[in-house]
Amino acid sequence: MKIINVKDLLKKLEGIQTIVSVMSNLNVNRQKAIYYIYRLRKYGYVKTKKTSENKRIYYISFENKLKGESYVDIINKYSPIKVSSLEDYKIYGKPPSLEETLVYAIKSKDFRLILSSLSLFKKIMNWPDLYKLLKSNNLKRQVGALYDIAQKIIRTRKMTKRFRKNILPKDDEKYRFIIEGLKSKDFKSIEKLWRVYIPFNKEDLGSYKK
Repeated sequence: MKIINVKDLLKKLEGIQTIVSVMSNLNVNRQKAIYYIYRLRKYGYVKTKKTSENKRIYYISFENKLKGESYVDIINKYSPIKVSSLEDYKIYGKPPSLEETLVYAIKSKDFRLILSSLSLFKKIMNWPDLYKLLKSNNLKRQVGALYDIAQKIIRTRKMTKRFRKNILPKDDEKYRFIIEGLKSKDFKSIEKLWRVYIPFNKEDLGSYKK
């Protein structure tokens, strides 16, 4: 069988692949599919993630070689819940901050992306920068509620008293959804404190270990 050159391989396989999809796309056996993935990885075109079922997912792109980093890359770096996004894009030069990444996740309205982003609270320390972002995006209460959820499942960085005071709701503020229509049956006290409906229940947090 003729060996496919790297340029053609990249053209045929660019996107999200598994070993099975590579075998199907190239009409080759498992051993040959592994070899082709190895060749692309050698040139820097492959990023590999493992699912919760321990299956390998291959993200194949020319942009991987440019060492750009996306919001999803950052979330996956810290979270046990791996995610992908069809709308995700790479940022070249200065990588996105953790604070910017958290805001991106919340604004996505994506259940799994927001759930995965709770891990960012393990690392976030720049509370002044986060406050500016939350104020400009009208997300102060949402982050307060998600932080309190995160505290129940992981060891978070300590939120400053000043930051917490500045994001707490006023008595006359109406409830808001993080994801439209989703409410929690397990975290009513947090919802009441922040006047924010939580999209998660306890069973959704099982992948986290404190």
